[in-house]
Amino acid sequence: MKSDGPPTPDLGHRHAPTAVMAEGGAAQPEPDPAPTPLPRSAPVLVTGASGLVGTHACRELASHGWTIRALVRNSEKAAGRLAELPVEIIVGEIRDESTVRRAAAGAAAVIHLAAIAIEHPGERYEDVNTEATRIVLHAVRAAGVTRFVQMSQNGASSRSPSRFLRSKGVAEEMVRASGLDWTVLRPSVIVGPEDAFVNVLARLIRLTPLVLPLPAGGTARFQPIAVGDVARVAARVLDRSDTVGGVYSLGGPAILTLRQMAERILIAMRERRVIVGVPVGIMRPLIALAAHLLPHPPVTPSLLELLDVDNTVSGHDLTEVFGITPMPFAPEELGYLRAITRRDALASLFTG
Repeated sequence: MKSDGPPTPDLGHRHAPTAVMAEGGAAQPEPDPAPTPLPRSAPVLVTGASGLVGTHACRELASHGWTIRALVRNSEKAAGRLAELPVEIIVGEIRDESTVRRAAAGAAAVIHLAAIAIEHPGERYEDVNTEATRIVLHAVRAAGVTRFVQMSQNGASSRSPSRFLRSKGVAEEMVRASGLDWTVLRPSVIVGPEDAFVNVLARLIRLTPLVLPLPAGGTARFQPIAVGDVARVAARVLDRSDTVGGVYSLGGPAILTLRQMAERILIAMRERRVIVGVPVGIMRPLIALAAHLLPHPPVTPSLLELLDVDNTVSGHDLTEVFGITPMPFAPEELGYLRAITRRDALASLFTG
C-alpha cells in the first residue's frame, strides 16, 4: 500500500495569549480580547452550496440565524436541495471572477467549499481545486471581504504525489498567503447521503453480487467524519475570532480500514459479499479501461489512488476545539444506503 509519507507540518497558526506580569512578578496569560461577532444582517457567501457539505452547511448557518448567499452552478440541483432554506441563490461559475465578485459584494464572510474529489471530463483537480481558489481569493479581496473559511483536505500538501492532495495543498497555501482572516478545515473522508466515497462502495456492492474487490485488501486506514459534523464546524468558526489563522484537522471517532468500512456498509445494506483483496497494480489498468469505456465508471483512477492512501488525523480538534461529539461510522447511521438499488447503480455508470 502506498502512502503520502509523514503528515505535513501544520504551517498555520493559532493565536496564543500574550504574557503579562501579575502581582508578585509571575507571568500570567493576558485574556483574549472579546470576539467581534460578524453581523448576521450581512450574508455569508457559500461556494459549492448545493454540494454535500454545502447543503448541510447552509442548513447549519440558517439554524443559527445567518443570512446566506449560495453560489451554485446548477440551479435545478440547488432548488431541490436548498428549497426549504432562506437562501439567496446566485448561479454562476467559480472560475468567473466577475461572478464571484458580484456574489461576494457586501458579504460578512466566505465559506469556500466548491471542489472536486473525483475528476470527470472537463473537470481537472488543477482547474477546480487550485485555479478556482486563486480566482475566488482575488474576487473576494476585490469585493472587500476579509473573513474566509477554506475547506481543504486531510493530507493536503503541495508536495504530495497525489494530484488531488497536491491540488488542495497548493490551494491551501494560497489561502494562508492571502492576507485575509482565514481559517482552514482539513477533514478526513466525509460521509453522508450522496457522498463520493461511501456511496461508491454501496453501488459497487449492488453491482457485484458475490464478491467485493478492494485494493490491496482494503488495508488503507480512514477516519470517516459525518458531513453534519463538518458543517457544524464550518458554521461555528464564524462566531469565534480565535479560529482566525487556525488549521483544524477533523476526523470521526474511530480509525477504520477500508475493509472495516466495507463490512459496516454491508451490514447496513443487509448484504453479504466475500471481500477479496486485489493488488493495486492489477486493478489500475482495469479501472483505466472502465474509465475509457464508461461515461461514469464506478471507480476512477483518481479514486483508486485515494482508496490506497491512509487518511487519518493526529488531533481531536472536532471535540477539543469545537466541542462536537462525532457521529460514529456505524451500520445504524448508514441505513440510507439501502435505498440504492441495482438499477440505480447501473444507471450511475451512464448518467453519473
